[in-house]
Amino acid sequence: MDFFNSALGRNISFIHPSYFIISGFIGLPNLKYYYVFLFFVYIVSVLGNTAVMAVIYLDHNLKTPKYVAVFSMAFVDLLGSTALVPKVLEIFLFSHYSVSYNDCMTFLFFCYTCLSMQALNLVALSYDRVMAIMFPLHYQTKVTNKQMIALIASFWILAIIADLIAVGLLTRLSFCKSVVINSYFCDHGQLYKLACNDNFPNSVIGQVLPLVFLWFPLAIILSSYLCIGYALSKVASVQERAKAFKTCTSHLSLVGIYFIPIIITFTMSSRIHPNGRIINLSLASVLPPLLNPIIYVLQTQEIKISMKKILKTRRQCRIMLK
Repeated sequence: MDFFNSALGRNISFIHPSYFIISGFIGLPNLKYYYVFLFFVYIVSVLGNTAVMAVIYLDHNLKTPKYVAVFSMAFVDLLGSTALVPKVLEIFLFSHYSVSYNDCMTFLFFCYTCLSMQALNLVALSYDRVMAIMFPLHYQTKVTNKQMIALIASFWILAIIADLIAVGLLTRLSFCKSVVINSYFCDHGQLYKLACNDNFPNSVIGQVLPLVFLWFPLAIILSSYLCIGYALSKVASVQERAKAFKTCTSHLSLVGIYFIPIIITFTMSSRIHPNGRIINLSLASVLPPLLNPIIYVLQTQEIKISMKKILKTRRQCRIMLK
């Protein structure tokens, strides 16, 4: 981050506090039960996403572009939950409200990068679905594992660079007003507003990030489903339409779970109480990693068959060992 500061001039000094205080909820009773709930959500998320990753890795039949994207989503969900929930539990469940300056910047970077990648992974899955339905005969040549890996890698580069810029711009701010962050983690929007010097670049990046990682991915996904709807309208058989659309239900479920709470928070932020905003954002951060593996296990026939096959093989191995 020294690049951002040196670019502004060597003689400029910034006031960086040794720590920030995460305020969390204001005046709500029995909050420890909510954090215990987050703990159980985290455990189930870790187990579920690890199981999905293991099944895709072990079953050669799942080495397809679609499941490359599903594997990536499970990995991002696992990484994002691990970056967020243990730190949140440490802060609020064990009353360690102060977070060092460097830890806060690191915390922010990993949380925002994983949130960005969750949206971009949904774009990768929508790309796979639209190509599979619109070009079924040429799907295997148009979409390959290498192409999907390259697409996801480019998304990682975009997310990392964008969030590094956001964190880098924060390091040029002087925090002489307050060190209390009115959120449940080191929230970019709440953080730059504490600065007492010019925070206009931070305000701009704060508007650009949602545009790039929320509204633009959502627009691409909705456009892809318009294309899918048009392609299905050309299919004569109702049964074929239903069968093709059924392959999209798991992805549509993930899109709704991820985007709806965040959009509500962003569009109604001025009317939502700070506590409501924190609950909305925290649930939007932890529920998709919990529900994504459940949705794919329940709604995706290939994963169900693969899991049954793996469990059956393990049972046979145990019987042979006895």
